[in-house]
Amino acid sequence: MKIQFTVALAALIFFCTYSCKEETFYQGHSIYDSICANCHMEDGSGLKGIIPPLANSDYLKNNQLEVACIIRYGMEGDVVVNGKTYNQPMAGITYVTDTEIANIINYINNAWGNDYGMVDFKNLRIKLKECAAEEERIRLEERAERIRKMNQ
Repeated sequence: MKIQFTVALAALIFFCTYSCKEETFYQGHSIYDSICANCHMEDGSGLKGIIPPLANSDYLKNNQLEVACIIRYGMEGDVVVNGKTYNQPMAGITYVTDTEIANIINYINNAWGNDYGMVDFKNLRIKLKECAAEEERIRLEERAERIRKMNQ
């Protein structure tokens, strides 16, 4: 009986130790795989000539908070990544939470050889609020322009 208990205890300790070792950025990795990897690829390499890479990306490294806004609101126009210009529009992913955006960024900041640290959540939320205000301003300007054209 004592041997069975010892074996069971050892198995339990082994199982708990093994199962408790989680990937550091598990949530961000999971969200990235389900939302971002379709275009940016599982390895962050992007789609040659069309979708910019996230692996070893100077743009990502230098624009941490802008990336949060791009994830939420999308992007149109030119973007230069590692000296190459990309012009493929990216749709915004409006249903992800601020926390999920931070998790995505922190994952890609530390995946594929990137060593870009962690995004500050407080600053990320402030930036997302600024971007929301800018998006609203643009939407209202576009609406006003449509109304002016209708009245001409």
